[in-house]
Amino acid sequence: MKKNFYVLIPAAASMVLTGCSKFGNFTADMFNVTPTPLECVGGQVPATVSANIPAKVMPKKGIITCTPVLRYNGTESVGAGKTFQGEKIQGNNTVISYKNGGASTMKINFPWKDGMESSELYMTFVATKSGKSVELNDVKIDWGVQCTANLVRNTVKSANTGMAADQFQRIIAKKQEAQIKFLIGQANLRGSELNSNNIKEFIAQLKNIKADEKGLKLNNVEVSSYASPDGAYDLNDKLAGNRGKNSESYVNQQLKKQKLSGDVDSKYTAEDWDGFKELVQQSNLQDKDVILRVLSMYSDPEQREQEIKNISSVYKELADAVLPELRRSRLTINYDVIGRSDEEILAQFGEDASKLSVEELLYAANKLTTDAAKKEAILKKTTELYANDYRAYNNLGELAYKKGDNAKATEYFKKALSINKNAAEPNVNLGLIALQSGDTKTAESYIAKGTSANNYDEALGQLYIAQGKYSQATAKLADSYTNSAALASIMNKDYAKAKVILNSIKNADATTYYLAAVLGARTNSSSEVKSNLQKAIAADKSYIKKAATDAEFNKYAEVVAAIAK
Repeated sequence: MKKNFYVLIPAAASMVLTGCSKFGNFTADMFNVTPTPLECVGGQVPATVSANIPAKVMPKKGIITCTPVLRYNGTESVGAGKTFQGEKIQGNNTVISYKNGGASTMKINFPWKDGMESSELYMTFVATKSGKSVELNDVKIDWGVQCTANLVRNTVKSANTGMAADQFQRIIAKKQEAQIKFLIGQANLRGSELNSNNIKEFIAQLKNIKADEKGLKLNNVEVSSYASPDGAYDLNDKLAGNRGKNSESYVNQQLKKQKLSGDVDSKYTAEDWDGFKELVQQSNLQDKDVILRVLSMYSDPEQREQEIKNISSVYKELADAVLPELRRSRLTINYDVIGRSDEEILAQFGEDASKLSVEELLYAANKLTTDAAKKEAILKKTTELYANDYRAYNNLGELAYKKGDNAKATEYFKKALSINKNAAEPNVNLGLIALQSGDTKTAESYIAKGTSANNYDEALGQLYIAQGKYSQATAKLADSYTNSAALASIMNKDYAKAKVILNSIKNADATTYYLAAVLGARTNSSSEVKSNLQKAIAADKSYIKKAATDAEFNKYAEVVAAIAK
């Protein structure tokens, strides 16, 4: 909030150098600052100062340099000044008429420094006339810097960190295949085929399933039978069907031997053109492109066959190398590998954790307990057993972050990156830590490497707040009900959305209430300011000092003072 300070220049000061005695009085009401109070945006404090110099202040042969100075905590930051000149001066500065006065604007900017929230903006003057200079009295033209966006340093403390996920699956679907090949025009099962290695492995897998029915579960066996696409269609249709029947019967016999129950789903394809095309594509046939072109040009099976036979140079190679591979039945065992139950995983951890896989251990820490101490114990054991997996280190860093131990969290996150420098989660998490200290450049560098992290959008939204990109921040945090999302909406001046978010935060903390107080100030609700500041300070005493110097509450100084007592 800006007040007018009329500071008259004492005669003694204006007469220090007689050459400057004709300068008029510069007063605070000649300068208008936008915004008022000043505002920190993306680590900078920018503003526009409009100067309206009245008549008889600027001598015709005078020069005056106006320099903005922001004073705080016993120190000051000096901004870029602007020089005005009288109409009888030769130069390139803005001319101010002695008779009529004049107006001009200047852009000012101060790099943000902690402490600027309680500051005063002065305009200082150096007047020059006839080659002689003197410093005139400075005037206060504004005070306070609204630094609400910097609350991102607090909101990020309760942010969702990037958790490295486990890949544990209790039930994993698997399959094992085998093939039975047939001679041309035949459907009988030959002993040489039934004694082949792939059929032996097929039977061995059925035995494994029977022997471990707790860990392995048979779903079904598929039988897919085919005839090659040469010869009459009716003959091939009958042939493929018979191959299917014989193969299905063989599978049922094997299931019965192993005393396994499961469906046998059988189907057949009269002419396997798809398989034919695939084998041709994989082959080194000289004219395979011509054959593939025939397949794309003709859909009628008989015409396809005839056109391919017309390519006499390659047909014998097809008959010898491709077509025999298509006279077959494919047997597929579909089964599940069933892992330990939740209870079994926890019991095994207590007995001998070394028998658990890294995925089981991470799953136990991520999903089987909400107790931080138990999570930490599981994750530390994981780092002992699987030292080259970055995920446990990252998740230990998560726990430290939530405790507010950024030093330990940083140690764990950097250890995770030493194992996998491209890991998304520890990169984003280190970016969040950098945001807490206001180091947006480092935060941006880390977060940019974590695009696949599960908290990437949220972290990016918080970075946008710190950078002063409030519309982008609200877009990234649109589906969040967090302190950061509320802050983004406040800074984007979407106060209705901010109120909805604040009312929807499940675990409100001191920062939640402080943001609600800021929202109350911006929407002119004294009662909201008072009640929420009381809650914020009750939860965190440090907000007493912050509220006392926060430009958001300039209009509510008495309310803040009363609460602080």
